[in-house]
Amino acid sequence: MNHKHRAVLEAIFAHPTSGNIDFKETIYTLESLGAEVVNKSGNRIGVTLNGHTVALTHAHHDLPKDEVMQIKKFLIACGIDSADAVQS
Repeated sequence: MNHKHRAVLEAIFAHPTSGNIDFKETIYTLESLGAEVVNKSGNRIGVTLNGHTVALTHAHHDLPKDEVMQIKKFLIACGIDSADAVQS
């Protein structure tokens, strides 16, 4: 995981919730964590990591805050927390 990925992961776990996280960079960060990302029908993307799956809406630029919260909950369920962003 490079510096950019760590910065995205820190932004996902930041409080208050950031509304300025790039969608593509988030997908690259999830892939660097070992997630499998697949395109689904419509405007959806499926992400699978550590046996957990989440469907995300494809954003053209920045993620909406509710999507950031969904990704944060997904990462916590996968066993990844804010400390992993600092240590990686």
